[in-house]
Amino acid sequence: MKKLFISRPLPEVVVTAARQVFDVVVRQETLPLDQEELRAALAEYDVVLPTLGDAFDAAVFADVPEPRCKLLANFGVGFNHIDVSAARAAGVEVTNTPGAVTDATADIAMTLMLMSARRAAEGERLVRSGQWEGWHPTQMLGMHLTQKTVAIAGMGRIGQAIAQRCHFGFGMKVLYWNRSEKQLSFDAERVTSLAEMAARADVVVAAVPGGVDTRHLFDADVFAAMQSHAHFINISRGEVVDEQALVAALQAGVIGGAGLDVYEFEPEVPEALRDLDNVTLLPHLGTAALEVRTQMGLMAVDNLRAFTAKKPLPNRV
Repeated sequence: MKKLFISRPLPEVVVTAARQVFDVVVRQETLPLDQEELRAALAEYDVVLPTLGDAFDAAVFADVPEPRCKLLANFGVGFNHIDVSAARAAGVEVTNTPGAVTDATADIAMTLMLMSARRAAEGERLVRSGQWEGWHPTQMLGMHLTQKTVAIAGMGRIGQAIAQRCHFGFGMKVLYWNRSEKQLSFDAERVTSLAEMAARADVVVAAVPGGVDTRHLFDADVFAAMQSHAHFINISRGEVVDEQALVAALQAGVIGGAGLDVYEFEPEVPEALRDLDNVTLLPHLGTAALEVRTQMGLMAVDNLRAFTAKKPLPNRV
């Protein structure tokens, strides 16, 4: 049997499926692999199932120029923690798990939109503090989402799932920023300028992939273009946002609020961000449902099975 290294604990159904084909070692730590572990994974195992934060960068491959590992079957749709070019140069294929994450991530986007617009996190903190004095007509007035305009940056699977929920669920007008025009089953307007799109929206949603091309895509200029009542939502990758620029925009009232599931230097969240009442902060819950994480894991195992059987990889990146 080929040796498989799984970098974090996964649902038992996934591990059981993997054991049917591989000699499996499951690392029991929940933090990302450290530098020594990254190199050992490449050198000592035939295939590896890594996930977010396991930084297989060019330096790691340079130190293990002839790795025993021939496939990194990433658990997750995002793979910006893996230098795919360096991996391929070392003879290592990379796969991911698209599709499985789409609806769950879109649901978290809607959760953040509602929580931010309706001040739900702020209200929950008020109740827990014991200082709530009861209902009155002008208490904690937020923004009504129905019939508002949503602007989505990135119209891939997740962006489209968010747009569908906004359009059909809340009657929202949909604007989107994307490299290409999309054929959609509902009305949506493509806007070629990110700043122009941001200026027209009540809610701006980041749904772009991470990586060099999108780092700090949302910067001070984009936040300055937004309307003062508008809310910014990020369910993509933390590094697509200039976090200090976002903090400044929130502190100064340049934008109305924000809802974040990811952070630029995750798991570090700046104290200045945590101190703000007009931001909702979640601990990267995008796909945090047992059935979703199980589906992701089984998709990764399918990639591993195909590789071992010398079949085309279902989800090669």
